[in-house]
Amino acid sequence: MDAVLTGVGPRLRALRKERGATLSGLSETTGISVSTLSRLESGLRRPSLELLLPIARAHQVPLDELVGAPPVGDPRVRLKPIQHFGRTMIPLTRQPGGLQAYKVIEPTRQVEPDPRTHEGYEWIYMLSGKLRLVLGDHDVVLGPGEAAEFDTRVPHWFGSTGEGPAEFLSLFGPQGERMHVRARPTRGAAD
Repeated sequence: MDAVLTGVGPRLRALRKERGATLSGLSETTGISVSTLSRLESGLRRPSLELLLPIARAHQVPLDELVGAPPVGDPRVRLKPIQHFGRTMIPLTRQPGGLQAYKVIEPTRQVEPDPRTHEGYEWIYMLSGKLRLVLGDHDVVLGPGEAAEFDTRVPHWFGSTGEGPAEFLSLFGPQGERMHVRARPTRGAAD
C-alpha cells in the first residue's frame, strides 16, 4: 500500500504539467490550498480521498488513474441509465472527460422547443422513431439511419415529434455536459 501511495505525488505533478495547469490554477478549481497541493506532489503529504477526488474531477480522470490502480479485467461498460430532461440517457463510455457517447431514448410527449447553446459539438445518429431537431432557423425531423452534426453554440433543441418514442446515439465532448444557457432569438428570425 505504501508503494502505491508514494507513486501518487509524481503522478499528480505529471498530470498537472501535462494539462498545462499551475498549482494556483488547480487550487482555484479544487479549493485545495497551493501549499497542500505542493506537499501532495512532493510526497510530503499523504493523499486522502478528500484531496484526491476534487483533483480527479478537475483533471477529468478516474481516481484509479491518480493512484495507479491496476486495470480491471472486465472491459464491459456497465449501462446505468440516467434520467435527464425527461429522457433516458444510457452512457456508452465510462472515461470522464473527452468524447462521451450515449444511447438516448426520447419518450412520446408534446414539448415546446426551447433552444439553448453551450460550447462544443454534437453528433446524433437515429436508431428508431422520429426526432425533431430545431437548429438556428432550421426545423427538421430525423428518422432511422439519419445523422445530424452541429456546433452547439448555435441555438438548438431536440425532442419528441409527439408521434412515438425515438432512440438515437449522441456523441459530444465535455462541453456538452455543462449547463445549457437559454439562447437569445436572432434579429430577423422568421416571425
